[in-house]
Amino acid sequence: MIAAFAFAATPHIHFGQGSASKLPELAAAYGHNILLVTGNRSFDDSPACQRLLAQMQATLSCERYIVSGEPSPKVIDAAVQQFSGQGFDCVVAIGGGSVVDAGKAIAGLLQGQGSILDFLEGIGSAVYAGSTMPWIAMPTTAGTGSETSKNAVISDVRADGFKKSFRHASLVASHIILDPELTLSCPPEVTAACGMDALTQLLESYVSKKSNPMTEALAWSGLVRIRQALPAAFADGDDIAARSDMLYAASMSGLTLANAGLGSVHGLASPLGAFYTIPHGVVCGTMVAEACRINIDAMKAREPANPALAAYARVGRLLSQNQGLNDEQAHTALIQQLDEWIAVMAIPKLASFGVHSSEIPLIRAHISGGSMGTNPIVLSDDEIACLLRARI
Repeated sequence: MIAAFAFAATPHIHFGQGSASKLPELAAAYGHNILLVTGNRSFDDSPACQRLLAQMQATLSCERYIVSGEPSPKVIDAAVQQFSGQGFDCVVAIGGGSVVDAGKAIAGLLQGQGSILDFLEGIGSAVYAGSTMPWIAMPTTAGTGSETSKNAVISDVRADGFKKSFRHASLVASHIILDPELTLSCPPEVTAACGMDALTQLLESYVSKKSNPMTEALAWSGLVRIRQALPAAFADGDDIAARSDMLYAASMSGLTLANAGLGSVHGLASPLGAFYTIPHGVVCGTMVAEACRINIDAMKAREPANPALAAYARVGRLLSQNQGLNDEQAHTALIQQLDEWIAVMAIPKLASFGVHSSEIPLIRAHISGGSMGTNPIVLSDDEIACLLRARI
């Protein structure tokens, strides 16, 4: 018998090569004045994005707001202060996960809700009313899956910084356009980091304590595509089939994480992303193999009947493309495949970004309880320290 579960509503998704051409018509359905939130150089250097901008400007009034790096409270509040009361009908976010998060947050606050600090989990105490503006998401990277989730991740990166979520059901996009052509200009190192982020999210949600038949099915469909598509997209950025599969997988990871939660990698990604200038995908990519190793060893030692052991084995057989492996062999194959991808794609260690072993207690003290709460097993402080130490 299937255990009871809930699955959050999803927006209207438009998927496929050439689907970006639908944007002007979809945006115009909300009105003529559009606030366009984009990245900086990545947007300007993309021929596909420039064509899209020209199409938008031909029929609509577009004001552009540029977001560089991960969105901070200052960036969001500045945009809200600048554009409130200017009669915008719709927000359109075109860019990577940070741009999509910024567009989501700006749309949520543009109608005079207050500072985003008031609504960040663990920071503010105000209750968000949910009166967001219509907004459309169009990702140009295949990684975070932010376009399909209801939370915007906001960062204040410094020695005592934070990485927190602005979350509400009304923040889900009105439309999502997934056009792989917009990801063709993504460089190999970004493709690798984003792809490993999507892989980690799919894998962590697949083995999560809160997984259910729907999240398992979606996560599996993403993992099946990543097996071939991630190495292919990294090796040849013009491989449109691989780009298409990666964009699908990343968006599915956004749905599965929102409904099943994540695990130890993302529990540690929160303080690491708050205290150090490390791309989120790099944090995930560099730690995912070691996290699997520690989780599997911990479950074998303390919870040998944990269903996540069988789930890890299924993924190991999938990624190794060897269905004849027993569970023990499949666990080894899973970690070997992840280690191989980390090496081939040159995912750097944490020390490259200034992380030192002496700072492990500080990092451990600020772990995200939400993600750790859905890790398939509760890890000890020593196991968490071992995970960090292995990737410094």
